Amino acid sequence: MKNNNQKKVELLAPAKNLECAVSAINYGADAVYIGASSFGARHNACNNLEDIKKLVEYAHKFYVKVFCTVNTILDDNEILKAKELIENLYNIGVDAIIIQDMGLLKLDLPPIPLHASTQCDNRTLEKVKFFENVGFERVILARELSLEQIENICKNTNVEIETFIHGALCVSYSGQCYLSEYIGNRSANRGCCAQPCRKKYTLVDENGKILAKDKHLLCLKDFNASPYIKNLIDTGVHSFKIEGRLKDEAYIKNVVAYYRQLIDKYADKTSSGIIEYDFTPDVNKAFNRGFTTYCLDENRDIFNFISPKSQGEYIGKITKIADKYFEYNGKELNNGDGLCYVQNDELKGFLVNKADKNKVFVNDLSILKSLKLGLKLYRNQDVKFEKLLKNSKTKRRIRVEFIYENNILTAKDEDYNFVTVELSQTEQPKNSQKMKEVFVEQLSKSGDSDYKVESVDILGYLPFLRVSEINSLRRVILEKLTDNRLKNYKRNVQKPLSNVVFSQKTKDYKANVHNKYAKEFYKDCGCNVTENSFESNKRVKNLELMRTKHCLYRAFNMCKSNNKLCLIDEKGTKYKLIHDCKNCEMVITPPET
Repeated sequence: MKNNNQKKVELLAPAKNLECAVSAINYGADAVYIGASSFGARHNACNNLEDIKKLVEYAHKFYVKVFCTVNTILDDNEILKAKELIENLYNIGVDAIIIQDMGLLKLDLPPIPLHASTQCDNRTLEKVKFFENVGFERVILARELSLEQIENICKNTNVEIETFIHGALCVSYSGQCYLSEYIGNRSANRGCCAQPCRKKYTLVDENGKILAKDKHLLCLKDFNASPYIKNLIDTGVHSFKIEGRLKDEAYIKNVVAYYRQLIDKYADKTSSGIIEYDFTPDVNKAFNRGFTTYCLDENRDIFNFISPKSQGEYIGKITKIADKYFEYNGKELNNGDGLCYVQNDELKGFLVNKADKNKVFVNDLSILKSLKLGLKLYRNQDVKFEKLLKNSKTKRRIRVEFIYENNILTAKDEDYNFVTVELSQTEQPKNSQKMKEVFVEQLSKSGDSDYKVESVDILGYLPFLRVSEINSLRRVILEKLTDNRLKNYKRNVQKPLSNVVFSQKTKDYKANVHNKYAKEFYKDCGCNVTENSFESNKRVKNLELMRTKHCLYRAFNMCKSNNKLCLIDEKGTKYKLIHDCKNCEMVITPPET
């Protein structure tokens, strides 16, 4: 049933809640990551233990894994509560915990596998090797790495490597952004980021000259690694991660299905089941600010200074403007679709009142006056596609074979689990051939179950069975098979953790040490933490609010310029920009430094 010779990679999907998680599984995810009741890096995406338990039970039927995020930095009291939470998550069957706070390693945790969050700033081979030697099962790489860097890490480590492939991009290295905390005491490292990178700023030089006014100068496009999926598979990445724990169910269905079908061209699933889609996924129709391959290649088209709102898919250009409508050349539109366009460096939009072939009628005629010939149109709301997603009946099913012989019915699934049921009936059928046909027909009706019957083989004598008896037999044996699958599901066990020497002898606030246990961890690894986290320290001198691969010096063709640039926010606060050309990075510092 399965191709055991082809490479297997994991498609990891986000889940805001139980409903999103179930959809992620049905539409192709091999694993899902979800926030628990607290201590997750998305404060608005929490879930109670009861829902997570339901998710685990559903996921494990398909050999899909469930990871929980406990990836904020914790104070001395919170970390003990986090330990209790992790124990509860382990007891209900969660497969791994994603963490940032190293203080957790000093506590007596259950043997649940640990994944080093991207918030740990995993951008070097040295850092990944450190976490491997400590004993982590998996390391989640920073988004800023190139294909060559990812390949080098995969080839020189034995730990599982996870990398992002789709979704919103943090402009800063994850775990190293303090801008939100600095501005309004909303820490990104504690799950409360206010997303100041999506706000408007003005860029000025040292002479006060305005280079850009009221633009979203720190806003990046959304990540889309689909052109490089085969390359990433070839590098040795184990898990491909979709960002989006705040995204809705429609987004999850569409994006997961898209990457499932794409990955299936080059590798096998790590989970079970087949999925028969009743729609064609299209990530261009999902929320996006325009797409970028970010740092995978040399393409530097990574930012969107216009708007942090969804741009959607490109439709076409305006070819004619009349009194009550305009004409365009491009994709077919629907009544009620949402269109947007860029005018005077602003994203503007309107609803389609009526679409008639290449003509678009709008309610507000003033919109027509603002349009121009050749203007590019984008659709950020496709009502027909959204309805298709909402009504989609796509479902994942486990392949199963039935074999009847010597009064015993055997069910064997694609993972070689099997169960048997002995028939009690002995009455001989009047028409043996007809009985076989009915038996095969009824057993093949998997209905709303989690199974798809691939074949029914009848070997030898078959007694007389009523249709109701066959249906009951099918139901009983599939229930037994599900129980057997869950019984045979194997969770990985966290190997013993070790104290290994950390490459740096000292660390400052960037280590994000927020409790005494984390400080002890680094001390045991030969590293002296000279100051606690910025959240507890609030130091200003020599502070980096953000370090990013998005450099405004480069964006404005000023790489070799000695002119010093500043960002001014909407409140008039001025931030200094430093360009680190050697590493092709930009640093944002407070006005005081």
